[in-house]
This record gives sequence, structure tokens and C-alpha cells, in this order.
Amino acid sequence: MLTKGRKLLSQSALLGKSLEELTNWVKEQKQPAYRGKQLHRWLYQKGARSLNEITVFPKQWREQLEHQPIGRSTIAHRSIAPDETRKYLLRLYDGQIIETVGIPTAKRLTVCVSSQVGCPMACDFCATGKSGFTRNLKAHEIVDQVLTVSEDFQQRVSHVVFMGMGEPLLNSEEVISAVKSLNQDVGIGQRSLTVSTVGVPNQIPRLAEEQLQITLAISLHASNQALREQLIPSGGGYPLEQIMADCRDYVKWTRRRVTFEYILLAGFNDTPDHAQELAQLLRGFQTHVNLIPYNPISEVDYQRPSKKRIQAFQSVLEDANIAVSVRYSRGLEADAACGQLRANQNQ
Repeated sequence: MLTKGRKLLSQSALLGKSLEELTNWVKEQKQPAYRGKQLHRWLYQKGARSLNEITVFPKQWREQLEHQPIGRSTIAHRSIAPDETRKYLLRLYDGQIIETVGIPTAKRLTVCVSSQVGCPMACDFCATGKSGFTRNLKAHEIVDQVLTVSEDFQQRVSHVVFMGMGEPLLNSEEVISAVKSLNQDVGIGQRSLTVSTVGVPNQIPRLAEEQLQITLAISLHASNQALREQLIPSGGGYPLEQIMADCRDYVKWTRRRVTFEYILLAGFNDTPDHAQELAQLLRGFQTHVNLIPYNPISEVDYQRPSKKRIQAFQSVLEDANIAVSVRYSRGLEADAACGQLRANQNQ
């Protein structure tokens, strides 16, 4: 159980605050307003982990602020897959552990961030859902993940995907705050940010109201309601028909394409009939489908389809003029791939 003091420490963390908010904070500390710009630079560009590191500040003031938290995590464990994907277990201020993944390519560095400690959605194919739910993350705890990966790679992060532990739209306010901070403070373009959701009633319209230029990705994974409810326990409370209606409205309001993620499970949702059903479901509005061959976890017996079955499924969608690509997840050997995150060092 958290102490009251620890809760206050988390709430007053400086990371995640805008230049205006940081300027107001330094003025409250009886410091000149220009120190807000200095603080902003040291937090977001220099990666300061304590105010004592900010050497442009007067020494006496730094000593007075010795216990003021910035809001950075510590790396509890790091593993590197053969494809150079790095998985991090990060320890938060209250001792909780989350997973973050850094995915490098020749031209960019993508960070897969968590939005919750654990996940309450309990999707049948997902390791995170098997571990239960503890709490939502604060915006600064999300931003910290990106800074941590950037520091470890010694490289600027170009893309962020909210596809780690947790359901982002069950933590909408903090996720939206983190998106704005990553854009305005860290300097990552909104079109390089992706928020992935299984689907939470009323939250897609709520996200559309923000008029963000992010990519919305829907974890669909089924071509009909009965299949979806087998995979996603919450599916009964938010039927496919309503999800699709909300997505169509989202495209209309934001003029941004929606991406649909579809994990292919051999013999379960990967037949040509399923593909035709999916094509019919998606017909008529701007979209893209990411087919994701299943990444195995120990708790269930689902299998990855053969390449032949994957190609057959893809061909049906292409013949129906549905934009589609196959996404083979990075970090599989380090249990850092899609659906494998569980915040456990001994995986």
C-alpha cells in the first residue's frame, strides 16, 4: 500500500509538465522565470534525473530541493534480442515494475510504452492480461519510458506506440497528457505516435474530441462478435457494430485513418472465410489492417499459422481492396514481442 507521502511525491513530479507549467513552478520557488526554460531543457533534452544535476541552478537552491522528485524510473533489468530489440523492466517510485521495449531499425527508433501496471482486459492470447491489474500510470511515467530508451540507445526516439502493458483508453487523461508532452516537450511529431486500444465504450469519441494527429489502432483480432468475445472478455460490452460506428465517426471527425490489428491464430480466426468476413466489416471507410502472426506465451495453446495460411488471408483482403500488411513482431526471443509483456524478469 502506498504511503500518503509517496502519493504526493508522484503527483508533484516535474517530468510531464509543460514549459509554462515549469515556469510557473520555478516562480513559486521565488526563482526568475527564465529558470523554467532551463529546467525544461534539462528535463527533456539533457535527461536530468535529479535537480542537483542541473548545474546552471544556484547550488543553495539545489540543496533546498534535494527531495523534489523529477519522476524518473530506474532500470531493474534489460535484455537484448538477436534482432537488437531491447526489453526493459523499469522500477517506478512505488516499487511497481513495468515493461518498455526499444525497437531499432536502420532509420528509426521506436519505443513501445506501457500505460498501466498490468492490464484488466484479460485478453486470452496476451501475457499481460494473465498477470492482472495494479494501477494506471501517470503521464510522467509514460514520458519517462521514452527518455529512458533514448538514453540507453544514445539515439533520438522517432516513433512511440502505446502497445505495451495496459489498455490506454482506460487511462485516457494521462495518456492524452503524455501524448501532448511527447509532442510538445520531447519533440516527437504526433503523426509518429500510435495509440492502440482493444476498445472501451465512449472513449474513441472522447479521443476524437482532442483532434490529435496520432494514429488510432484498434486491436480487433476477430471478424465477428462471437469470436471476439472468446478472445476478449470485455468484447460483450462493446460490440463490433458499435466499435465500427465509432471508428467511422473518428475518421470523419479527425480525417485520420484507423489501423486495425488482427492477431492470426492458427485454426481459430485465420481462414479465408474469416478474411472475407473481415473485409466486409471494414468495407467503406479509410483503414489499414496489420496482420500479426501470433507470438506464443506459456499459458495458452494457440499456435502461429503457417506462412501459406497467412498469405492466403492477406490475399483475400487485398482482393477486396483492403490495405493490409503483415507485421512480424520484433523481440520474440526476448519475450518482448506483441502480447508477451508481463513485467517478470524470469520469463
